[in-house]
Amino acid sequence: MSTRLKVILGIAVVCLIWGTTWLAIKIGLRSIPPMLGASLRFLIASLFLLGLIEWRKISFPRSMVFWKLGLLMGLSSFGIPLALVYWGTQFIPTGLASILFATYPFAVALCSYIMLREEKLSRAKISGIVLGFIGVYVIFSSEYMFQSPFGVEGMIAIMASSVLQAFALVSVKKYGGPYNPVSLNYVGMVIAGVILAATSFLLENHAGLVFNQEAILSLVYLAIFGSVVTFVTYFWLLKHVEVVLLSLTAFVTPIIAVIAGVIVFDELFTMQMLAGSFLVLIGIVVANSADLAVLIKRGRAVLWD
Repeated sequence: MSTRLKVILGIAVVCLIWGTTWLAIKIGLRSIPPMLGASLRFLIASLFLLGLIEWRKISFPRSMVFWKLGLLMGLSSFGIPLALVYWGTQFIPTGLASILFATYPFAVALCSYIMLREEKLSRAKISGIVLGFIGVYVIFSSEYMFQSPFGVEGMIAIMASSVLQAFALVSVKKYGGPYNPVSLNYVGMVIAGVILAATSFLLENHAGLVFNQEAILSLVYLAIFGSVVTFVTYFWLLKHVEVVLLSLTAFVTPIIAVIAGVIVFDELFTMQMLAGSFLVLIGIVVANSADLAVLIKRGRAVLWD
């Protein structure tokens, strides 16, 4: 299989799975507290990654940079961001949560500009970022959100998660080139799983904990597909695709999440929320319009470094 085809399939898989993880998180939250749910997701996922590491005879580098990146991923890519996502998703629709997380490409662009010398902020990217955050303002000013308990706080938590993950992504792009994404993800997930488990033990009430079929299926899907398959695929893609272009997956993911939320949970959106969401998605396209124009001119579906 050619590298181009692998890249196309990888991006499609990431979009489809991450578009439905919001739904799986919401389902799991019905019976499992958020910190515990996130912890179990990563601990289960780390077991599958460990099996993959043993099967492929992947070694763990002794380099201090590797272990620092693993710790950074544990905190900034998995632990804190997913804690914020699980907590925030309790109070807002899954589709809206995914739209707010779609500000991720803007955070990636800003972090890339600050941290990677070769990444530039063009006028198109600046315009897209401005459009996106106007959309966020429109969403935040929606009257619906102020009628929902912790609605505003939930939205802030989702956006904070996107910023932390963007920082982690660009850090891996800058320093993680020599390292295998499987071992790097394994270290990060173990650290995140342990930290989240300790947080759950200290802060959460487990009296209503129920491991029914719904909860188990949610955990398995999030662990195997939402964590192992997507994160390993994503960090493989990171070595073949420009970091800002790869973040375009955030345009497709919310559309899938909104459709899934409407079908399964019958989630409703006010016109103001839809208008804000539209601005966010258009901002993503505008921010990457120059790169998209190159793709169209060359007649390719994917552009890699």
